[in-house]
Amino acid sequence: MLREMRLVALKDLRIETRVRVGITQILPFALAVLVLFAFALDTDQQALRTYAPGLFWVTVLLAALLAIGRSFAVDLADGITDRLLLSGIEPQAAFFGKAAAIAIQLVVLEVLLGFGVVLLFDVTVYRYGLLVSAGLVAALGLAAAGTLYGALVAGLGVRESLLPLLVLPVTAPVLIGATRAFQDAFGVAGAQGWAWLGLLVGFAAIYGVFGALSYGILLEEA
Repeated sequence: MLREMRLVALKDLRIETRVRVGITQILPFALAVLVLFAFALDTDQQALRTYAPGLFWVTVLLAALLAIGRSFAVDLADGITDRLLLSGIEPQAAFFGKAAAIAIQLVVLEVLLGFGVVLLFDVTVYRYGLLVSAGLVAALGLAAAGTLYGALVAGLGVRESLLPLLVLPVTAPVLIGATRAFQDAFGVAGAQGWAWLGLLVGFAAIYGVFGALSYGILLEEA
């Protein structure tokens, strides 16, 4: 199963490396959103620092929707979904492999956007361990939920508009928990960051289990 997970993840990452949609489209979009936030609050530097964690995660979530939609659009256009079903790869391996590929892309995006937040919003990181842990676990949670709902709407003609409607409400715990953890890491609020990290872990675990159990059925329907 680990070998199959690795094959699926490498397949998605190689496609992204070749087409470079993340670098040429998703990253510029995310940076543009951050810059717009900075312009909107430019007159109040204290507000920029206070709201930086929330603005960061809203930007990551919007960019994640693009990455998830792109991943499934490529699979459907090239018939990869059908080939996965015929290849005998375990659905659980396909789910975790695709989720891992999306999570890796999100982590890279978070790192690049993190530098943008530090430069634009003038924040200082006080708890690097909490910052890294929250970023990694939140990426896993977003990837797991996005992979599950991406497969759910993959075969629908309105998937581009339906995917955000499904993903945005259910990922609210990630947005809240990651924002509180980053507030603690940036020292802008008295939130108990490590406690909120537990919420992120629970979210990722629930969607990881649920996605592994239902992914095969969703792929067949797609």
